[in-house]
Amino acid sequence: MSHQLWTGCNVATMAPNAPTPYGLIEDAALVTEGARIAWVGPRASLPPALASQCTAQHDAAGALITPGLIDCHTHLVYGGHRANEFELRLNGASYEDVARAGGGIASTVKATRAASAEELRAQSLPRLQALAAEGVTTVEIKSGYGLALEHERKALQVARGLANSTSGCLPVDVRTTFLGAHAVPPEFAGRPDDYLDEVLAMLPALYAEGLVDAVDAFCERIAFSTAQTQRVFELAQTLGLPVKLHAEQLSDSGGAALAARFKALSADHLEWLSEEGASAMAASGTVAVLLPGAFYFLRETKLPPIQLLRNKHVPIALATDCNPGSSPCTSLLLMLNMGCTLFRLTPEEALAGMTRHSARALSLPDRCTLAPGQRADFVLWGVDHPAQLSYAIGANPRRQTIFKGCPV
Repeated sequence: MSHQLWTGCNVATMAPNAPTPYGLIEDAALVTEGARIAWVGPRASLPPALASQCTAQHDAAGALITPGLIDCHTHLVYGGHRANEFELRLNGASYEDVARAGGGIASTVKATRAASAEELRAQSLPRLQALAAEGVTTVEIKSGYGLALEHERKALQVARGLANSTSGCLPVDVRTTFLGAHAVPPEFAGRPDDYLDEVLAMLPALYAEGLVDAVDAFCERIAFSTAQTQRVFELAQTLGLPVKLHAEQLSDSGGAALAARFKALSADHLEWLSEEGASAMAASGTVAVLLPGAFYFLRETKLPPIQLLRNKHVPIALATDCNPGSSPCTSLLLMLNMGCTLFRLTPEEALAGMTRHSARALSLPDRCTLAPGQRADFVLWGVDHPAQLSYAIGANPRRQTIFKGCPV
């Protein structure tokens, strides 16, 4: 395999327990071999024999290099939009008024079901392109707006194919999550257990088709109980699929503790997380995925218990939660800023939350940091220091993305 060399850069390796914040190496060199990192360190320490093997050499012109960003929680495949509801609410309409007008998740389910696969792809692709333009190299995409086998399949198939579109390949890996237990569809109104039976029939079929990497559910008083969620998790466990959970967003429902009991990859939202739930997550290694976009858009006032998570040593990730109802956001860099300004994460915590901790939330240990053996997904930024990435609002200093060792 060919070797490539990058010099003229500072590298934020994001390695845990590094001797410098961010694992920062100034005046660094980075060598790739094919799709993997072969060497990274101070340029002065680069072995001459390795340097001589490099068939391509790149001057990064003072750029900062970080791992490729990972958006570990999105719902970006959906039909339609809900801007009309946004306007209605700001003009004084209640949630009941919006619902009577056909709004809420039911409107997105209707639009997603009505869209063909081609139409759904055309609507969703710009969202993924926006993320890729900001240095995102891995994205998780959930289903959950089809809520019937035919339409959940369609959404997952579209998600799987988004990175390889007719307009060209995007430098992004897509991981798909089955979120059939997102809400009860209109045809099952008042019969959540009957709908859950449908979910339990959908999951094995979609898994057999190779469309599911993980399983999620919305455990909340307006969605599914812990007992109902447990049924989904038990089936996922039987199939050998990892689980994750929307938990403790609106109330302390015990979802985080349930997720931890099933060794969930992550529990997400967590505004109402209890100390018991945080302890359970710490013991199971479950990642806390915080979603500042939804917190902001819903004008939430209940902050996730950041200090509790720190005290319990629970890894913290950040994501866009891109969805039409509560976080119509396609900027992970904005979430980096909001994680700091709204949740008071440090810039280093926030960047770790979009690199090594978000990789952990997707069980992707091959792209956590910039280190030998890791996949060569990294980004060149036109900034002097990593803190500038979370400091700026509305800026995109990305110069270039390297995806699987290939400059794009």
